[in-house]
Amino acid sequence: MKKISILSLLILFTISACNSLDEDPKAFIAANNFYKTTEDAEAAVIAIHNAMNSGTHTLYNRLIQISTEMATDDYEAGPRARNAHVRALSNLTHDASNDRMLELWRQSYDGINRANVAIDNISNNPALSSQKDKDLVNEAKFLRAVLYFNLVRWFGDVPLVLHETTTLTSEALNVSNTAEAAVYAQIETDLLDAEALPEVQQINGRPTSGAAKSILSKVYLTQKKWQQAAEKSKEVIDSEVYDLFEDFADVFNVATKNGKEHIFSAQFKGLTNWNGNMLASTSAPTSVPGIAGDQADALHTAGGLFESFAEDDARKYVTFAVKYVSPTDGKTYATTPHFNKYFDPTTPASPGQSSKNTPIIRFAEVLLIYAEAANEYQNGPSALAYEAIDRVRERAHIPLLSEILPALSKDDFREAVFNERRKELVYEYQRWFDLARRGPDYFVARLKAAGKNNAQPKHVHFPIPQRELDLNPNLKQNSDWKL
Repeated sequence: MKKISILSLLILFTISACNSLDEDPKAFIAANNFYKTTEDAEAAVIAIHNAMNSGTHTLYNRLIQISTEMATDDYEAGPRARNAHVRALSNLTHDASNDRMLELWRQSYDGINRANVAIDNISNNPALSSQKDKDLVNEAKFLRAVLYFNLVRWFGDVPLVLHETTTLTSEALNVSNTAEAAVYAQIETDLLDAEALPEVQQINGRPTSGAAKSILSKVYLTQKKWQQAAEKSKEVIDSEVYDLFEDFADVFNVATKNGKEHIFSAQFKGLTNWNGNMLASTSAPTSVPGIAGDQADALHTAGGLFESFAEDDARKYVTFAVKYVSPTDGKTYATTPHFNKYFDPTTPASPGQSSKNTPIIRFAEVLLIYAEAANEYQNGPSALAYEAIDRVRERAHIPLLSEILPALSKDDFREAVFNERRKELVYEYQRWFDLARRGPDYFVARLKAAGKNNAQPKHVHFPIPQRELDLNPNLKQNSDWKL
């Protein structure tokens, strides 16, 4: 992993405001004066959130899109994607020297290091023993689990580091790969601990017990632990804490963010130190007067995603825009389909200042997790599995699956759920993960059907960055990418 010096830990003590959590900026705090109060502990946990989505091109502020989603059948590098490494990912010609892979690795382990520092220093301090302090430890564990869940899916066997790096010895810095199964076991442990979090948080954007359960159901699903995935997602459904918005558009409205469907989201607040949602800018057009889009993220039209939506599907023209009204001349301009979930019409001259959040997991996905897992576990779709997918379809105003195809086989129901996931979760950092977890044959077939003929079985993982391999003699390349 990335070599971490003691000095790098000082990043925890230069804590600026987390745009999403409405915290006041903090000045530099010397390490020997830190971790004295619960407020100090909370600042350390907020630093983990900052590592994930504060600023441009951080993990949940477009980096995942340009690093992984480009390598799917739904997305491609747009006409103004300037980075050659991004274009290589779009064409599936990337390798271990790709700078986007390095950023995924670096930023993920930065967040993990911050989580480890917070967990160790709060847990081991007798003065920090209140319920709030315990909640902060579990919040850090939740965030660490999310980061490791991404890493193990992207890179396979990755170093599992669970404590603060306090020495510069070779043993401390040159950490070996850990088997996927052990990484997943730790992710499960962290999320089970995080289930002790409050069910409702006073501050939006903070994980809850329901968020831990929801992510855990997805962790089980990814490992094909079907019964556990079904039971855990059903637990979230039966809690009745969450529900679907009646109007799909409300999932992506500023006025309704952090509402009943949002279980855990990356938080954005535009016009505050450039902490807006960059996906709004990189998908917006460049051809409409008054809209300063970047058009670096584009629909891969050969994949047929836009055409897969029925015309009366309520999601179609929330997910995509095919015309824009110019704020400059008031005229309507027709365009090719552009991703539209995060475009904020109040900031057309600077779309990257969008205040729309990006869901990391929302209730619609939990319903689809249950439908998929129950179908696999029960060797075919039950009435409850149909009911779960039909709640999503009913909100989309499309025919219920139970009415038009009431007796699907296990295999056909699986594909129905996958197709629903594809349409429901467009531009939410889900497609690559879904394709990869189906395995190399499925991944390659879907990409080649979409005209991405460079797809190979190894692309169900990404290569561990060459720079990390050069720095750490104990780190080994993913077996898919070994020459």
